[in-house]
Amino acid sequence: MAQRRKFLKVAGAASIVGLAGCSGGGDGSDGGDGSDGSDGSDGMDGSDGSDGSDGGDSQMTFGGDGKVDFGISPSVPQEDLEVQYSPMLDHVGSYLQENYEVPEGLSVEGNVGSNYSAIIQSLGQGTTDVAETGPFAAALGVKTGNAEIILQRYGYGGWTYKSIIATPNDSDITELSDLSGKTVAFSDRLSTSGALYPLYSMSSQGGLDIGGLPEGDGSQAEFDARFAGGHVGSYTLLEQGQVDAAAMGGFVRDTGTGPAPEDWQKVATTLHEDEGLPRAPMVVSPELSDEVTSAIQESFLEAPDSIYHGADGESDTDDDLWFSRVREATQEDYQSVIDVANELGVGTDIFNQ
Repeated sequence: MAQRRKFLKVAGAASIVGLAGCSGGGDGSDGGDGSDGSDGSDGMDGSDGSDGSDGGDSQMTFGGDGKVDFGISPSVPQEDLEVQYSPMLDHVGSYLQENYEVPEGLSVEGNVGSNYSAIIQSLGQGTTDVAETGPFAAALGVKTGNAEIILQRYGYGGWTYKSIIATPNDSDITELSDLSGKTVAFSDRLSTSGALYPLYSMSSQGGLDIGGLPEGDGSQAEFDARFAGGHVGSYTLLEQGQVDAAAMGGFVRDTGTGPAPEDWQKVATTLHEDEGLPRAPMVVSPELSDEVTSAIQESFLEAPDSIYHGADGESDTDDDLWFSRVREATQEDYQSVIDVANELGVGTDIFNQ
């Protein structure tokens, strides 16, 4: 790792802003709220990447917009993003500043994506530099050349997690095939546990025609699909009686991320469960050089536990992040997710949904 000169600096406190959906419903164009500061032309000041120079002691310009953009996924509702994420973002900048030659005035800024697609597209466009996202979104990002997987996160006691489909306690739905003709909530089209695996199970085990979902409008599906935009949102639709079933990550049921366990039991019953999904990764933009990518990865691998404990630095408090450590990862660690996506025939058109 020795001679990586580089690049980032936290200038003052890290900040959290919104990342407009490149896809999400939006014009698709913008690539990300332009957060990037500059007209997006950016092109990464072109140079970069190559800067070929690299060579020696020259500083690397990073992003060309005066900051490092960190994309934050919408998978779990965050009560206070600034409190939860700022210690982690501050650490990344401080670590790189202390261990690498960096340009002055380059800050680390958190950008909350409107959905997974927004984050992946902004990575490909170079307006986001590093991001957390879901396994399915990351796998598609790799497939389309928009992202590179560098880390896997550990959370809620494991490196794997569950996908569930829930129904109301008083429902007469007892098996997946009973979802025919029903209204089913999903979290996000690019969600592994909230869409991909539930749809795969509904097709392969329930014998349902999923109508090309998660791509397309699902008009030919044997059920009416509603995308809630998040895991807790999917549960909320179920709780409010707006849907007959809801797909989401098992952490909504098991960890108090959504309702308290006792409240879940009053509302919902688990109809179906898939286990062993690889926990969510961190990814970087393909616009980054290998040296910069490696240094970002190192900043997380060498981090103290306290960066995951929010502003108070204490574990098991309300401002903790949902994940508590990371390990190196590559595309191979997510091959099972890629296989399921291939089984459903998911392609790049999903980015335009």
